[in-house]
Parts: sequence; structure tokens; C-alpha cells
Amino acid sequence: MANHKSAKKRSIQSKVKNIVNSQYLTKIRTNLNRFQDSVKTNNSAEAQIFFSKINSYMAKAVKKGILKKQYMSRKLSSLSKQIKKN
Repeated sequence: MANHKSAKKRSIQSKVKNIVNSQYLTKIRTNLNRFQDSVKTNNSAEAQIFFSKINSYMAKAVKKGILKKQYMSRKLSSLSKQIKKN
């Protein structure tokens, strides 16, 4: 355990940041699964809604440094190809 006051504070901050970061990733994963389900059922309107949600959550995650910009770009490109395919 941390002995200095600043080290204790940093420990608390890192735990909070970890929880927030995992919430962003969970939102992204949930919407990805919903997107995949809507693509399988050929529901393009629903897929478009989930695509925009994924785009929003990923952009926020990139802005906060949780994800890399290249990963987001690659993922959104592959998802848009899936929408066009259906």
C-alpha cells in the first residue's frame, strides 16, 4: 500500500479511471454485439442506429486516450462495409 499522501491519492485516481475506462469499453462491446445481431437479421435501420452509437462511443474513447485512432478507423470501416453488404 502507498505510504505517501500523493501516492494514496494517485492510487484512488487510478482505480476510478480504470472503472470509467472499462465502462466505455463495455458500452462499445455491447453496441457491437447488438450491431452484429441486427446485421444477421438484415435490419439495416437498426444496424445504422447502432453504428452511429458505436461511432460516438469510440470517438469519446479516442478523445480520452482509451482507444487508438487507427483502431477506431479500422473498426468503423469494417462495420460500414457490413452495412453496405446487406
